[in-house]
Amino acid sequence: MSRVDAVVFDLDGVLVDSERMWDEVRRSVVAEHGGRWREEATRTIQGMSTPEWARYLVEELGTRLTADEVADTVIREMAARYESGPPIIAGAEKTVRAVAERYSVAIASSSPPTLIDAFLSAARLTDLVRVAVSSEQVDAGKPAPDVYLEAARRLEVAPVRCAAVEDSTNGLRSALAARMTVIGVPNPHYPPDPNVLAEAHAVIDDITELPETLSRIR
Repeated sequence: MSRVDAVVFDLDGVLVDSERMWDEVRRSVVAEHGGRWREEATRTIQGMSTPEWARYLVEELGTRLTADEVADTVIREMAARYESGPPIIAGAEKTVRAVAERYSVAIASSSPPTLIDAFLSAARLTDLVRVAVSSEQVDAGKPAPDVYLEAARRLEVAPVRCAAVEDSTNGLRSALAARMTVIGVPNPHYPPDPNVLAEAHAVIDDITELPETLSRIR
């Protein structure tokens, strides 16, 4: 494996236990506005940018709102739930701090910037994580590599010198397409496709295992 100079973290499902929260809020908005949820919808939209998943809820699930209205409604509810503090995964803050002692760090997430900032503030990581990119700020969300490539560009580190930490199928595909060293942390509630996970360079069960795993990459 290539030497790693920087580590790029996904947010939802890796540092914040928010995937079920997103799912609950989106399902509620769809139901309240005349749409119908499909079981495959959750995994389909994981990693999509805000405009992409909002269009999906309208065009594929029949939500009777505009895509902008869907996005505003969902994000407003998520922000309200974050007011008491985002559900930070146990050990995530400590892990990011340990990694930042040896590597440049960034976040590449499909969450909107306001929720990324809420996490960084709550975890007191704003000064350590100087690069944070939302899929809203690039041309295409995951599984396209755009958000990871932009994070690497802002870090001024070649993608092949970056490690990406991901939990979902689309996130893993995105990081692999960016040609990063990919470390999978499978989400227990929404396990990634095993065939895609098998392409990861390493798989860990808990985020706290990351520093030791990185130390073995040369």
